[in-house]
Amino acid sequence: MSSENTAPDASVQAKVQAFQKDAGRIREEVGKMIVGQRDIINGVIQVMLAGGNVLLEGVPGLGKTMLVRTLSEALGLNFSRIQFTPDLMPTDIVGATIIVEGEDRQKHFKFERGPIFSNIVLADEVNRATPKTQSAMLEAMQERSVTVGKETYKLDDPFFVLATQNPLEMEGTYPLPEAQLDRFLFKLVVKFPDLDELHSIMERTTQVSQPEVNPVIDKARLLEMKRFAREVPVARHVQDYALRILQGTHPEHPGAPEITRKYVRFGSSPRGAQAIMTTARVRALTEGRFNVSSEDVRRSAQNALRHRVILNFEGEAEGVSTDTIVQKIIEATPEST
Repeated sequence: MSSENTAPDASVQAKVQAFQKDAGRIREEVGKMIVGQRDIINGVIQVMLAGGNVLLEGVPGLGKTMLVRTLSEALGLNFSRIQFTPDLMPTDIVGATIIVEGEDRQKHFKFERGPIFSNIVLADEVNRATPKTQSAMLEAMQERSVTVGKETYKLDDPFFVLATQNPLEMEGTYPLPEAQLDRFLFKLVVKFPDLDELHSIMERTTQVSQPEVNPVIDKARLLEMKRFAREVPVARHVQDYALRILQGTHPEHPGAPEITRKYVRFGSSPRGAQAIMTTARVRALTEGRFNVSSEDVRRSAQNALRHRVILNFEGEAEGVSTDTIVQKIIEATPEST
C-alpha cells in the first residue's frame, strides 16, 4: 500500500492536528495586520516551516515589510531589517572585525556581529545592492553560517531570510544572480489588492487604534514543527511526479513540452524539486494529512520553479513569463506514467 493512502496511527494523527492548529494560529495572527494576500501568507509560512528562505516581489507599498515584521511578532523571534542600497557593503550585513582596547589597556581584535545574526532577517529591496553585497548572504542562506577571515560563526536556529525586490526597471537596481535566486525556496509575487481589501487597508492604517499582534507559539514549538514536517512520508509515484515536472523545465529533455523547447534556455536545478517536496510536506500537514498528494506538488511547483527557469532570447523578446511556462509544464505532465 502506498504511503499516500496509509492512515497514520493515533499519536501521529494527534501531532498532525496540533501542527494544523498551530499553523492556523500563526496565519490568523498575521492576518490581523495583513489584509488579504492569503496565498502569500500561506506561502511564507510554508517556506518558514520547511526551513527555507523566500523572495517576495511586488511594487512598493503592498505590505511586504509589514508581513515579515508581523510574522516575527507572532512567533516571538528576534527580528532584524537590512535596507539594501547601492552603497551597502558586505560587512554591513555579516559584521566586521574591529580593534578594541581591554581593561588591561591591551588592544585585541573582536568580531562585531552584523544584522544577519537574527532569527528572522528582512532583506528589504535586495536588488538595490551590488552583486558583491548580495553574495554576502549566500553562505548564510545555504549553510546557516557566516565566515569572516578564518573564523566561521553558526547562526541561530531557526534562521529565515525574507527578501523583497521591486520588479520595476528603475535606476540603481541589480538583478539577483541565478546562484542566489536558487537559494530561495519560493518566489512569491505580491499582487495589488482589490477594492474591498483597499477599504480594509484604509480602515486599519488611518485610524488611531492599531491591531495588536501577540506571540502564538514559541521558538521550541517552531523547531518541533519543522522537524515533524520532515517526517511526512512521500509515495514513490508522487515524488516521481514532482521530478517529471522538474525535467519538463529542461529544453533538452525528451519529455519537455513545446513551450519549454521554444522559450527556455536553462531549466531548474535539483533544488527546485527539493523545494517542491519540502513545502508540499508542510502543505499536507496544514491540510490535516500525514501524506503528500499530487495536488500538494502542483500547488508548490509554481512558486518553487518560477525563479529557476531561465528564458532564452526568443522568450525574453516575446515577453513570455516563466509563470506561463511552468503552468503549461504542470498541465502537460501526467500524474502517472
